[in-house]
Amino acid sequence: MAEVVFYEKPGCSGNARQRALLEAAGHTVVAKDLLRTRWTRMQLLSFFDALPVAQWFNRNAPAVKCGEIVPEEFDEATALALLQTHPLLIRRPLLEVAGVRRAGFDAAAIHAWIGLAGAPFDDNLEACRHGEEGADGPHRCQGHGADGAGPRNHCGAVAELD
Repeated sequence: MAEVVFYEKPGCSGNARQRALLEAAGHTVVAKDLLRTRWTRMQLLSFFDALPVAQWFNRNAPAVKCGEIVPEEFDEATALALLQTHPLLIRRPLLEVAGVRRAGFDAAAIHAWIGLAGAPFDDNLEACRHGEEGADGPHRCQGHGADGAGPRNHCGAVAELD
């Protein structure tokens, strides 16, 4: 099986589920902190391959969920600069196997790439798993803990995003 370098947000339950699926399929997962990695433009581009710019963004990031950041409005250069400055906005996980890089966790694409045989999975493995209704009503995903990026604005996004 493959050794998978897995860039994640530590403590993210969705990333933990994704890692567990890879391990259940027999892969060795080397987890790395996506938020603490100093990304260059070229490194990020190597993960995004032929994806449209809007698909580079984490749709569960607070600034995206509340509409402060609209991924479809960014060109490549502006998006890369924003993702370098605010890695919480990067679509997760970033994966690398034998020099090949991918962004996101599309189970069918990953199965075709490296195999997920024997690993049970549900439909949307990129969704925030904290979105389920709890005792206090619906949960509004606010990033699940400090990402080290600074104070938050009214919708939970990093305040310095202009």
